[in-house]
Amino acid sequence: MSDHEKLGTSDFSVAPLCLGGNVFGWTADRAESFAVLDAYAAAGGNFVDTADSYMYQFPGNEPGQSERIIAAWLAARGDRDDIVVATKVGDHPARKGLAPANVRAALEDSLRRLGTDRVDLYYAHFDDESVPVEDVVTAFDALVRAGKVRTLGISNISPARLDAMLRFARAEGLARFEVLQPQYNLVSRDTYEGERRDIAVREGLACVPYFALASGFLTGKYKPGESGRYVRDVPGLAGGYADSERGARVVAALEEVAAAHGAEPATVALAWLARQPTVAAPIASARTAEQVPALVALADLRLTEAELGALDAASA
Repeated sequence: MSDHEKLGTSDFSVAPLCLGGNVFGWTADRAESFAVLDAYAAAGGNFVDTADSYMYQFPGNEPGQSERIIAAWLAARGDRDDIVVATKVGDHPARKGLAPANVRAALEDSLRRLGTDRVDLYYAHFDDESVPVEDVVTAFDALVRAGKVRTLGISNISPARLDAMLRFARAEGLARFEVLQPQYNLVSRDTYEGERRDIAVREGLACVPYFALASGFLTGKYKPGESGRYVRDVPGLAGGYADSERGARVVAALEEVAAAHGAEPATVALAWLARQPTVAAPIASARTAEQVPALVALADLRLTEAELGALDAASA
């Protein structure tokens, strides 16, 4: 993945695939996580996504474990400056919401867990409508001015609030949210296409979508009628795709395109996403190093217009 590109209007370039860190310490232990990160970096990857809350919702996990594993890996490699690290605030059970004092404290917590002096990309994980737009924007701007955050992003926000935050930042000359992280994939298109994407196009925002493989459904591993197995494999993240007619159409189209290229369905799904307007780098996770090649292969897969059209039609 040598074709790194600028992330929106930020001052750094990123690989075309962002490696998700949600599985670190959860379905991938420390050794497996290191192996995944090593495989990703060896393939030219330099963009890792995590959050201060991953994955406390599931038994046996504690918030911040993903950040700690990434910190240990970075320390072992000794090349912090080569990796763009993204983390988030707002969902940690002890640091809920976007009140300015909470945002400041959560960042300090993340910096300690990550063992670094700055976060390259800092997201508001979930919008907090109890906090005025002006307070949210001002709080995040202060982090950039302090040199502790390089670029700002936001996830899980309404178009109206996003638009208001961007307008306020511009009017006041403050740092704005440059990166948008929505749920977006071949079977979840309405979550981004429409008002959110229109704003991203108008404002020049970079889109870094999560659930790019629909929690594993778009790997082709799950077939119609297998939603029960899907739920067991990925507890709490199942979208019901395996039992939908649309899901079956999408998987069939993915498999057909994949066969034509000698590729994996996951690679095709990521390549489709990477070709969508405003998308800079889809996020995908891997539990084992063996799963990484199919993810990073998106950089070399060139889908034809006919193939893109067939995938569009299947997912419509």
